[in-house]
Amino acid sequence: MHDQLIDLLITGTIDTLLMVGVSAFLAFLMGLPLAVILVCTSEHGIYPSLKINQPIGWIINITRSIPFLILMVALIPITRWIVGTSYGVWAAVVPLTLAATPFFARIAEVSLREVDQGLIEAAQAMGCNRKQIIWHVLLPEALPGIVAGFTVTIVTMINSSAIAGAIGAGGLGDIAYRYGYQRFDLTVMFAVILVLIVLVMLIQATGDTLSNQLDKRKI
Repeated sequence: MHDQLIDLLITGTIDTLLMVGVSAFLAFLMGLPLAVILVCTSEHGIYPSLKINQPIGWIINITRSIPFLILMVALIPITRWIVGTSYGVWAAVVPLTLAATPFFARIAEVSLREVDQGLIEAAQAMGCNRKQIIWHVLLPEALPGIVAGFTVTIVTMINSSAIAGAIGAGGLGDIAYRYGYQRFDLTVMFAVILVLIVLVMLIQATGDTLSNQLDKRKI
């Protein structure tokens, strides 16, 4: 039983890391541009445009307000169309990505808004165009906060992946539900919880370290 549990935990951990890793990568690729657009098109941004800013803001707020479990069920037809199935690790990537993207976009937006306006004005005075300001001022200055926010996003996605696993997505959540909850095996439940705690602590520590190093370099 001990060896079987270890095998289950290894397989579940790999599945969880796979679904969270792919989803986090996609959420970063989509969420950061959204954050940049929201900041740049705001009233005091470098390209103010309420026609762009408000609809994107509404879509992000609406998506963020839907609980993950409801979102996952509602997206089953779309998930099946994209990956060919509504069960398993890859099926969880679609709802995880859609849930994490607006979450990360808002966190990254906060970091970008905290960039000293004086730096932006100085760049404009030096003749920098909008693209140069984004790449050489906004993103580098906000990078420590963006990394810290992305770390929080990944931790949140691990929690969501456990929920997804409990309804057929695989991973640690699936193990906890099928082998722990349904069989009333507290050993499996506690083992899964321990693995999740270790994962979260490792990811948080790594993210904090990287963010602090970037902050020191910026200074």
